[in-house]
Amino acid sequence: MIGFAGLSHLGLNYSLATAAKGFEVVCYDPDAALVARLRAGKFPIDEPGFEELFTANRGRLCYTSDVGELGRCELVFYALDIRTNDGNESDPAPLLALIEATAPRLAKGSTAVVMSQVRPGFTRALTERIKSPAGAWLYQVETLIFGAAVQRAMEPERFIIGSSDPEGQLPAAYRSWLEAFRCPVLVMRFESAELAKIAINFYLVSTVSTTNTLAELCEAIGADWSEIAPALRLDRRIGPHAYLRPGLGIAGGNLERDLVTVQGLAAEHGTEAGIVAAWQKCSTHAKSWALRALERELHSTRPKARLAVWGLAYKQDTHSLKNSASIELIRRLTGCDIHAYDPAARVEPGAHPNLTVHGDAAAALQGADALVVMTPWKAFSEIAPSDIAARMAGKLVLDPYGVMDRRACSRAGLRHRQMGNG
Repeated sequence: MIGFAGLSHLGLNYSLATAAKGFEVVCYDPDAALVARLRAGKFPIDEPGFEELFTANRGRLCYTSDVGELGRCELVFYALDIRTNDGNESDPAPLLALIEATAPRLAKGSTAVVMSQVRPGFTRALTERIKSPAGAWLYQVETLIFGAAVQRAMEPERFIIGSSDPEGQLPAAYRSWLEAFRCPVLVMRFESAELAKIAINFYLVSTVSTTNTLAELCEAIGADWSEIAPALRLDRRIGPHAYLRPGLGIAGGNLERDLVTVQGLAAEHGTEAGIVAAWQKCSTHAKSWALRALERELHSTRPKARLAVWGLAYKQDTHSLKNSASIELIRRLTGCDIHAYDPAARVEPGAHPNLTVHGDAAAALQGADALVVMTPWKAFSEIAPSDIAARMAGKLVLDPYGVMDRRACSRAGLRHRQMGNG
């Protein structure tokens, strides 16, 4: 029997993947109301493939708010999402409270694995202070991606494990779980594993920042980034999977949290991390791309324009609004009448006085002076530019991610603008 404590996004996806691999799973959360909704198949997340996988494997999932059920498990994962504040700083307090409340109830000799993303040094300090009958405590790096969490949980690239004894053998129940996923396993000291997650995100941020810097230069000199990217993908030092698509900065909270974490660690230990501030500045600049384009191409003649905004989530295939470029744009365009649509994300009524949220993309588009596509949902690419032009009052389309076909937009009489295309 395998247990998961903490049923937020991370715990829900990994517990489901564990059941899909054939294990019996106890899914614990102290929130009885949440547990009741989960038992009824009502989940607080929206991930492609989740409902189908749940339907196929629900017989192996036991959702409970009875902490005693964790005592039946040989292996227990602590998989509570670590939330961040407005300054992108992590708050580990809920995770610590969950561990302190449940660790004394674990089975004697069982294995406990912290899967939540934590600051380097967390797990070793935890093992030195926690009182529990568990025989071993480990740390495991989580690499889920919003919008692809089910696929990532089911088919991980590798497992990164932190241990107090990296040369020792992992507990049998944990080895059995790892082997079910058939991927490479890297075992290292606690601090290395905790920093490995941050290192992965740092390399992603550096690639995103470099791409956005060069894409903006393309716009200025008349080059086209989409022509340059294939040359980079063929360079074996960069590779086919590099983040070479321009975008509206980094968002979602996880990458930003790691930047802030390293700034704090650098200040604490006297190391140099000035590059982090440069990445943050680059991200802020990229996030305001649509605002600059509107000021340049529309607001000089229509300062109180009616705008259609497609996409509110920080990226496609998720409902999360954390650090969303779209929400930031709406917040800054106080003089405009904004009509928005998103397939999954929801905004609190009245949060933005100038915002009207519609139930479909066409309704948001009606009579707009400009369309701004802020989230690259696939559904937006399936709407014919001729239909867009027929509903709009104006002709300007700001499409930073290149969701729509530029030539089709031109044939429909639309002025299409994309990041990296001069």
